[in-house]
Amino acid sequence: MTWQTVEVSAEQPYQVSIGRGAARLLPQFLADVSRVAVIYPAWLANRVAALTAGLEQAVLTLEVPDAEPAKTVEVLGHCWEELAAAGFTRSDAIVGFGGGTTTDLAGFVAATWLRGVRYLTVPTTLLGMVDAAVGGKTGINLNSGKNLAGAFYEPFTVICDLDYLDTLPEAELRSGMAEVLKCGFIADPEILAVFEANPKSALEPGSPTQAELIRRAIAVKAEVVGTDLREATSHGDQVGREILNYGHTLAHAIEAHENFERRHGEAVSIGMVFAAELAQRSGLIDADLLERHRQVLRLAGLPISYPNQPWAALRPAMNLDKKTRGASLRFVVLTGLGRAKVLVDPTEDVLLDSYNALSEA
Repeated sequence: MTWQTVEVSAEQPYQVSIGRGAARLLPQFLADVSRVAVIYPAWLANRVAALTAGLEQAVLTLEVPDAEPAKTVEVLGHCWEELAAAGFTRSDAIVGFGGGTTTDLAGFVAATWLRGVRYLTVPTTLLGMVDAAVGGKTGINLNSGKNLAGAFYEPFTVICDLDYLDTLPEAELRSGMAEVLKCGFIADPEILAVFEANPKSALEPGSPTQAELIRRAIAVKAEVVGTDLREATSHGDQVGREILNYGHTLAHAIEAHENFERRHGEAVSIGMVFAAELAQRSGLIDADLLERHRQVLRLAGLPISYPNQPWAALRPAMNLDKKTRGASLRFVVLTGLGRAKVLVDPTEDVLLDSYNALSEA
């Protein structure tokens, strides 16, 4: 297929390329660097050589754990030490090759090594392509919560190679689809229409339908981060980058509660239903839009309930959410399809009622 591009007009503009054959595209973005460090998870070890086959530069390979165990202080420190031992300079570049956790870590390594070196992402999961690899958020987790240490650091470019989706487990495709559908609810309702028209094709690796959904979701994120890279411009009904955190306040609490063993998209799916319950109980959306959340996410094979989990164990974690300002708890909620606002400090009764409804979904 022909490579498609989405332009991200942020502080340091870059493009996201969507197509097949990253190994052929990568050298043009690294032509003027001296060496390349590739940070990747163990499960991609046998694909690193193919990715870097066209590079003339020396390649340093840094294998890290898969999934959330990669995003720790210890792994971050290990990467720094390896770069120091290799004598990496500002003439070199770092490539994050893997899913969202890998690109989050690799971006933070690039942002902090010598106060910033060139960074490219080659996401290999649907979730990574539409979420983590685009937007310039990098970071690691702490015992207290997810992504609490990090930096805004834009990539030099992002290469979304659909070939990598061909071997992705079905559960990972479904998890990534949660972030795609989120973009439909917050900004581009056509995403929901395309998905609902043919959910089987939407979940088929690398299908034309899936490629269209990926492009649309990336375009939503590009538009948002292009105007508010640092998540600083939300006021009242004018929601900046925070809009991308729809469903994430409860999702991050669930992930921490489950020791980061649940897939991110699954937690976000539950979190979006919670946010819709909260909005409906606050008089902001009608019952039909709440029900559409359940129907669409159910079609994607994603969870829409969270029974038998104590609210008391989850509620405190929400206070560590990145959207929290001072003592105020903030939720991104919808006021209609494709429209959002920040709801500040809903009552504890409404929060609890909304959460209890997740046991009944």
